[in-house]
Amino acid sequence: MRKLRVLMLVHYSLVPPDDLEGDDDPRIEKFQTEYDVKNALINLGHDTRIIGVYDDLAPIRKNIEEWNPHIVFNLLEDFAGNSAFDYYVVSYLEMLKTPYTGCNPRGLLLSRDKALSKKLLTYHHINVPDFMVFPYGKKLGRLRRLPFPMIVKSLIEEGSVGIAQASYVENEAQLRERVALLHEKMKGDAIAEQYIAGRELYVTVIGNSRLEVLPIRELVFDKVDEGLPRMATYKVKWDTEYRERWGIDYRFARNLPAGMPERIAKLCKRAYRILDLSGYARLDLRLNQEGQVYILEANPNPAIASNDESAFAAEKAGLSYEHLIQRILSLGLSRRHTPGIG
Repeated sequence: MRKLRVLMLVHYSLVPPDDLEGDDDPRIEKFQTEYDVKNALINLGHDTRIIGVYDDLAPIRKNIEEWNPHIVFNLLEDFAGNSAFDYYVVSYLEMLKTPYTGCNPRGLLLSRDKALSKKLLTYHHINVPDFMVFPYGKKLGRLRRLPFPMIVKSLIEEGSVGIAQASYVENEAQLRERVALLHEKMKGDAIAEQYIAGRELYVTVIGNSRLEVLPIRELVFDKVDEGLPRMATYKVKWDTEYRERWGIDYRFARNLPAGMPERIAKLCKRAYRILDLSGYARLDLRLNQEGQVYILEANPNPAIASNDESAFAAEKAGLSYEHLIQRILSLGLSRRHTPGIG
């Protein structure tokens, strides 16, 4: 295996301290992804350099010109505090003709906008929840008839940011109240989408033109009373104690109907290509009691720490964490880079 110079791009507040000692260190939770990726790269024998980025592209160019990395390992999820701007950072790498890991600019643009991605998938006859967008700064007028209950969330934020139990709304009055609150809190557009009752599944896809679908993960709600909404709120995603208290857990999907894993794999590959994704992505699905599969959203460059869903799925498929990181590097090096096209 060729030794590479790998430049890691991380948020300026997430550069792991040099004295971080691993999982027993109380600081590890904050830096888990960056620490895991850095260690995997070093263990693979690659020369690794980390730079923290906030709102200035100059350090990226400076390091690329001076160090000439073979590839950039992109762990940025925003730029200048705006999650939509990660698209511009990757476009900048394209203009510098520097290979990078993860998704290309067009795939980021298409999938980050939850409304745009749903429109594209609908055009290709893929089931998505019905939805309505509420632009920030625009007064809510008369609404069309909506399929309540619905979930109100940010149009572009990921990681369940802004999603709570109160995001589940059953009528227009609740919807208006939640949209107003989200506008005030997030300072951005909101989307209300139809709540699909059923099993919540997560599918990681790896590849550029040739795709591999990893084993299906599921978010399981063991203690939630029947009839109550089951959804991945911010607390569900990020609060381990909350999940334990309510019997919520991530597992590999069990007892899926005959032929369903194959059907889901085919569906996810189609969606991945429709949205022009590359590198790796996680698709969030709902499977209802009638056996219908809905794509909720696509997440390019999903969380990639050793204890994240994509890493668990890779391990189940026979890929150790270090091999997963190497696969991501190889995909970044082999992808065709065309500025403005992705």
